Amino acid sequence: MIGDLFQNRYRIASSRALWHNYNEEMYFVTICTKERVHYFGEISHGDSNVAEPIMNLTIIGQYANMQFNNVTIHYPYADIPLWVVMPNHIHAVVRIEGNEIPYERRNLEQEGVVKNVETGRAPSLRKIDDMKGWLSVVVGGLKSSISKFAHDNTIPFAWQPRFHDHIIRNIDEMNRIAEYIEHNVAKWSYDEFYG
Repeated sequence: MIGDLFQNRYRIASSRALWHNYNEEMYFVTICTKERVHYFGEISHGDSNVAEPIMNLTIIGQYANMQFNNVTIHYPYADIPLWVVMPNHIHAVVRIEGNEIPYERRNLEQEGVVKNVETGRAPSLRKIDDMKGWLSVVVGGLKSSISKFAHDNTIPFAWQPRFHDHIIRNIDEMNRIAEYIEHNVAKWSYDEFYG
């Protein structure tokens, strides 16, 4: 595990794609609560007149929903056109607009930050931190805002470290993801995050 120690402690390697700058594109993002605790609410089947299940948001779930709705106020280079708050996770499509970002990130490949293919050595932790990109800034800001709201209101809450992202490569992928998000509440009992 050479290279996996930093200050005599094991670290988790970055899950970000080293070949992608995460600064302009569409991403499918999943953010989970710690230990998949149902902090955001519960899904019920409503009354007998409603066939579809309903997501009943807690106060923190309502706040999370509001933060995703208003993301462009805080991050003018980001837009979240589609999202769903589930009991223990949030799925979202995040668009980062490169023309709106506050400043350009360094060219990491030219600076030798990208993993050296010949030696197989990963870049230093500091250099990995420099390439987080604007997607991580937006998601980190949303997570921080929701955590602060919970703390300020003495609501028990914790996030799972990190988040999962997928670069949306074409319109077919976008359509599949949109359908998945739209029907996520209805298919909760089949969801990998169920429970």
